[in-house]
Amino acid sequence: MKMSATTQSGGPVTAADAKSEATPALPKRRAGVVLKARRDWPPLAIHSAQLVILAAILAFWEFGVRAGFINAFFWSSPSDIARVARIFVTEGTALQDTWFTFRATVIGFVAGSLLGAAIGLSLWWSKNAARIVEPFIVVFNAIPKMALGPLIILIFGIGISSKIALAIALTFVITALAAYSGVKSVDEDLVKLTYSLGGRRWDVFRKIILPSSMPWIISSLRINIGLALAGVLVGEFISSQFGLGKVIMYAGATYDMALIWVGITILSVLSMALYGVVVWMERQLLKGFHSAETSRDSTR
Repeated sequence: MKMSATTQSGGPVTAADAKSEATPALPKRRAGVVLKARRDWPPLAIHSAQLVILAAILAFWEFGVRAGFINAFFWSSPSDIARVARIFVTEGTALQDTWFTFRATVIGFVAGSLLGAAIGLSLWWSKNAARIVEPFIVVFNAIPKMALGPLIILIFGIGISSKIALAIALTFVITALAAYSGVKSVDEDLVKLTYSLGGRRWDVFRKIILPSSMPWIISSLRINIGLALAGVLVGEFISSQFGLGKVIMYAGATYDMALIWVGITILSVLSMALYGVVVWMERQLLKGFHSAETSRDSTR
């Protein structure tokens, strides 16, 4: 005797019921998660938070020295640093030493960047010369420049010339490699098109190679300003008549920890100011470069 198929409710099985039983049930879709837009803090709030953190660190430092769990001999204290800073600025050679370091850094930065850009761009004129010179640039970049400090001091003396030479040694390689990378990134089809339209080699360099390499050169300026300051400080650490590096070395030799912190603080402010100026200059140069590119494209 045949039994008829029935559903769970007792009725006959239909084709739709058989299909639904054969098809596995799909998992339920999860409801989408709505992400809230993160609100960026205004610059005033950011700077206020930074000042609060700095004040908290100084307060903890001062409290630790007074409580005795921070060694005042090795770490000094914010109040003692402020007292020494006032004496150093009003009665010492703070202005002279800061000006010496600042002048050597700026001259070395400008000279090194210009020299590196000239070397990197000049490698476009001859591929054979580029293949010969590039390994030397890479090897010189790998040499620790600090090891060249005593040699440069002996050659140029203990004046500002040796500090500028060290700053140039640290900066020109970075710009040279950046400029040469910009040269190699130029579209060869665009160069061939310029030649086919009657352009000369100088036209290709002036209208294609130089504009294409400028963003690469400009992007190296942020790195170079820090390297220039580091080169100057190395020279002042080795031997110098003036400079903030000389002040820090003298303070270390006499165990004047407060004066060391004063020198470090002035160096920090100086480096931040130089970096800010370079960032502003980079933005202006890139803005001028892009506007010149736009105007040139619109006139075509």
